Amino acid sequence: MKKLILLGSILSVSAIAQAQPGTKPKPVTKPVSKPIVQQPALKTLNDSASYAIGVSVASFYKQQGITKLNTSLVSKAINDILMGKQPLLNEEAVNMCVNKLMNEVQESKSKPTIEAGKAFLEKNKTRPGVKTTASGLQYEVITEGAGIKPTTVDTFVAHYRGTLIDGTEFDASYNRGQPLVYPVTGVIRGWTEGLQLMAVGSKYKFYIPYNLAYGTNDNGAIPGGSMLIFELDLLDVRKPK
Repeated sequence: MKKLILLGSILSVSAIAQAQPGTKPKPVTKPVSKPIVQQPALKTLNDSASYAIGVSVASFYKQQGITKLNTSLVSKAINDILMGKQPLLNEEAVNMCVNKLMNEVQESKSKPTIEAGKAFLEKNKTRPGVKTTASGLQYEVITEGAGIKPTTVDTFVAHYRGTLIDGTEFDASYNRGQPLVYPVTGVIRGWTEGLQLMAVGSKYKFYIPYNLAYGTNDNGAIPGGSMLIFELDLLDVRKPK
């Protein structure tokens, strides 16, 4: 009985001591689990650089829309070059294959824009005053000038405004207050052909298919595959000296 009373007294004193102001209980600490450190897969600089080169090349072509490649042949080509073996394709064939694939991918991506342009031209060619050349270029005469016509060896001076088929203006020399001075053969094919139809003092409106403009590639504010509309004022023709 005395043992029980003594034990009770000790517990009471302990409780009172813990309740005393200024007495801080010991913090309860939980065991901290050690983080799992993943062992690096790339153990050397050469490993890291090799992987980084692969990431860089794959990222570039993925951004171009090329997502399906035979990676075994990619690896073989790399090994052939680094080991000094004769590659299966020469430099000319390499460039041709890569360009052809990228063009096909870009054309597939631009297909809706291309089809919209074709539909526009098909309807536009039925309008009174619109003429179509053998290449597919369409034009209408707004003002017919009486000056000379440029040839492929000349330089032209012209004001212009370019729009997409939805009316979005992407460029205009009128806004800059300065005409364009450029060789006749230094512009898109639609312009080169169209300029030679015009006499100085003329104003024409051209409807240019994508294949006579910038093709399937994006060009600034112009989406790939776009059919373009240009108003063109031919101010002067400069003959070669």
